Amino acid sequence: MLNPLRPYSARMRRLLGQPQPEFTDGAVETWQEAPGGLLEFRPALYLPGQPDRIRASVFANLPETVEALTRHGEAAEGPTMGWRFRDIDLVDGVLYRNGAEQHLRNRRRRFGLAFRPRQSVSGALYETWTTNRWFGSWLMDALVAWPLAQKTGMAMTTAPVPKPGSHAAEYEAMLGIAPKRALGDLHFDELILFGDLSNNADKWRRQRDLRQSLLAGRDPTPVPGVFLLRGMGGDMRFLQNETELAEKLATQRGFLVIDPLKATAAELIEACGAARAIVGVEGSHLVHGINVAPAGAAIVPIQPPDRVAATLKQLSDRLDQRFGLVVAEGNDTVFTLGWDDLARTLDLFD
Repeated sequence: MLNPLRPYSARMRRLLGQPQPEFTDGAVETWQEAPGGLLEFRPALYLPGQPDRIRASVFANLPETVEALTRHGEAAEGPTMGWRFRDIDLVDGVLYRNGAEQHLRNRRRRFGLAFRPRQSVSGALYETWTTNRWFGSWLMDALVAWPLAQKTGMAMTTAPVPKPGSHAAEYEAMLGIAPKRALGDLHFDELILFGDLSNNADKWRRQRDLRQSLLAGRDPTPVPGVFLLRGMGGDMRFLQNETELAEKLATQRGFLVIDPLKATAAELIEACGAARAIVGVEGSHLVHGINVAPAGAAIVPIQPPDRVAATLKQLSDRLDQRFGLVVAEGNDTVFTLGWDDLARTLDLFD
């Protein structure tokens, strides 16, 4: 039943310093969508001293990030989980049950917790806060979780319909993704959530199925590599000599240089679908290329030293690609990478 006090209860717990209960502890049913297990991981390729340039990481602590980037051999990955809930409220992008909350997106109403539900619904969400925050996370994680929600027959998202002509709209059309839209404040009579963070064998399979679907009916031309420009788009991560590196890759290595903001999703898939390397500043735009690049392709994100992430390494693992660790010099927002560092890193894949 509707309970307008739930958001206030969770807020009071935080203000009083009380422990927050785990949201999933309130599930009326818990199951394993896919088992975990041991998987074989290949290490990143890198020049001597590259890991020593890493000063800070995102999405995981520094030791965990370095381990994920450099591990070699078998490693254990957990299962993919499913949870069924009843009587859940969605208020300003946050899911509430008694005393517990789970954020799906940033709040828009700073102080307003008043619950103004438009309707009561039931649905299976395939999103997380991360996939709603970063387009690349949506592209590599939400699209892979979509089949889990789809098979329930009540797939749903809190995201609005993508703008016509946007990359998101193109991908949804290509893949036949047509969820129900849970917009605004809602009450869920029944809600299904998934825990799909583990890089297990089933996620590998779904990732490869996604690549196959995106390449269906296409015959991309093999190219030595694609450099995907970042420029000043998205969160501030400015490679000061990006233009210089792009020109050298084009003239000396035969790379295609593409600005994703000026290309359609279909054009990006055609360009990257048979590329032997995908290179560019670490970020969402690289996922266009990694998602469709062939097995064995070199994936070389240029990492800011104060913002190193292992997420694209995990994606390349799922697609049997090879990952290059190259760390720029500077900080988390403005940095430079020497041509020699990039060229010699690419040579490691020969």
